[in-house]
Amino acid sequence: MLPATNHRVEQHTHQAINESIARETQNRIAHYSTQPPQVISRRILELNQEWDIERALECNASALAFSGVLLSATVDKRWLLLPGLVTGFLFQHALQGWCPPLPILRRMGFRTSAEINEERYALKALRGDFERIISRDGIHADPDAAFVAADQ
Repeated sequence: MLPATNHRVEQHTHQAINESIARETQNRIAHYSTQPPQVISRRILELNQEWDIERALECNASALAFSGVLLSATVDKRWLLLPGLVTGFLFQHALQGWCPPLPILRRMGFRTSAEINEERYALKALRGDFERIISRDGIHADPDAAFVAADQ
């Protein structure tokens, strides 16, 4: 059975690293809870640019695979083993959420998109983005306001 997409990386990351990433996120949220909306907005823009673990793995894998192809064309055909290994590990990561560089990248602080989104939505809540969703009657939600709040 394959792990759920949104938890597969955390399941293959040492618990202490997961806890450290969560603690750092909670500390940042606590810090921004005392900041004005403009400062929170700047942090949200930073989060929109943050590379998640998937992007980092894809970039590293493609660079290694491309290097192996170039080296096989210019130096020795045995370099084709490198893209073979890299794509195999990338396939393993897609299925299981683990590959050899994962622990290193997680220790470097790369987060999953879910972890980044957790901080993003907490900051949006602090900024008051979701207060506009409930209609004046306090019962019904405004779907357009929900879409706008989620997209900001």
